[in-house]
Amino acid sequence: MSNEQLIMNSEERAVNYSLFTDHYSLSVLDVVEDTTVDGPGFRTAIYAAGCPHHCEGCHNPQSRDINRGTPHAIDRILERIGNAEFANVTFSGGDPLFQVAGFTELARRIRLETGKTIWCYTGYTFEQIMASGELSQILPYIDVLVDGPYMQTLKDESLRFRGSSNQRLIDVAASLAAGQVIHREQEQYGMPDRNG
Repeated sequence: MSNEQLIMNSEERAVNYSLFTDHYSLSVLDVVEDTTVDGPGFRTAIYAAGCPHHCEGCHNPQSRDINRGTPHAIDRILERIGNAEFANVTFSGGDPLFQVAGFTELARRIRLETGKTIWCYTGYTFEQIMASGELSQILPYIDVLVDGPYMQTLKDESLRFRGSSNQRLIDVAASLAAGQVIHREQEQYGMPDRNG
């Protein structure tokens, strides 16, 4: 099976699975507070269960199975995020877009209720997300998208916040406004995000 077929098949599974998730709870492997490895500064990272990509060399292969996660109410996750006063938020996993309806609702409420910035890691490319009405619903609430599957042949340990050189740090608002991918610049890593 070619990479293109694999990507198409995994996108279909994610879109179909999202029809069975609700807007009030998520299957989550872990919520880690004050992490510094999933984006700049201190962050509350929500690690989603479920991933259709099956990247060779994945650092978190147990996250592929959505049944390994435990149900977390969005209200409870928001409470934990709010308690971490100085931490912004990262969605990782697994792939948060495997549960796109629930993560969109969580992102919408984070934006509305806290003003914290959100980084989101996904094995889908920005272009694949834009081509899907189901997946693209999350984009208006995401500040930085780290896109693309991990590719072991392109592993590069010198990259910040990514595992392989095909993955991009995308400024989502600028990309949506421009109608094309706008990369988040290297210098921006240490700069304050939207809420400082």
